Amino acid sequence: MSNMTFAQALNDAHKLEMTRDPNIYVAGEDVGVYGGIFGVTAGLLDQFGDRRVKDTPITESAIVGTAVGAATVGLRPVIELMFVDFIGVALDQLYNQAGKMKYMFGGKAKIPMVMRTSCGAGIGAAAQHSQCLEALFMHLPGLKVVMPSTPYDAKGLLIEAIRDDNPVVFLEHKMLYAVEGEVPEGEYTISFGQADIKREGQDVTVVATSNMVHTALSAAEKLAADGISVEVVDPRTLYPLDEEGIIESVKKTHRLVIVHEEVKFAGSGAEIAAMVAEKAFDYLDAPILRVGAPFCPVPFSQPLEQAFIPSEQQLIDAVKKVMA
Repeated sequence: MSNMTFAQALNDAHKLEMTRDPNIYVAGEDVGVYGGIFGVTAGLLDQFGDRRVKDTPITESAIVGTAVGAATVGLRPVIELMFVDFIGVALDQLYNQAGKMKYMFGGKAKIPMVMRTSCGAGIGAAAQHSQCLEALFMHLPGLKVVMPSTPYDAKGLLIEAIRDDNPVVFLEHKMLYAVEGEVPEGEYTISFGQADIKREGQDVTVVATSNMVHTALSAAEKLAADGISVEVVDPRTLYPLDEEGIIESVKKTHRLVIVHEEVKFAGSGAEIAAMVAEKAFDYLDAPILRVGAPFCPVPFSQPLEQAFIPSEQQLIDAVKKVMA
């Protein structure tokens, strides 16, 4: 095991996979000479050359579009969009082409491409560089949606994503890049659709995604001092979603709180809540509660930005409410 940051774990996954398979290439704005604005692709240009590590123009439609074409003819592109907010100009290429080709070609087409991108607030990047849009991608058939919360999960899930023959949207919260953790050396994969219990508990299930996993773990520590045992479940992939794993936790605790940084209205938590209500309603001893961001753009002002991001106290209050 090695101690790595989240960014270093992703970088290690890139290097291992590009060494293993010469059909893998990386493309995006500043991924080569600069090494990626968050350092995820550092050193790749020196190791693999400019035929496999491509700095692109500032045109997301071209980055995604060329990846779709390359994937259909046998290459395995890993593209980077600096910020998930920029996907709007490339949605046609992503959901109308990449997401539908296998279906429209009767299952004969493979689209082995990964779109990595950063998301989330907390660094003062303002409204056009700070959103969480995972619910958008969940709603588009043909895409797999991955959202790791730890360096260990980041490396294993990225290797799994690169080896997948379907388009994968890989979402990385900006506040996680510097988070450190133990990561196995060498190759390993984490299968999609397998949630991870980050903390065992008996009283309340908290389903948390991405950076909110760490908020949930901190809240669980404080709640334990009040005699409340919280189980923290990290879905890791939002599609496919580990419905069975979430339901099993709810069957044990009989209460559910969902926390995510994306806007609460029509967010991923709404789908999880609906799924549990449909399939495990009889096990619930309290209403399902959701904690999410308000329905507004992310503010630039630091105090307002912090008010926008769901807080540990909001989660603690929600847990105590379902316990009451």
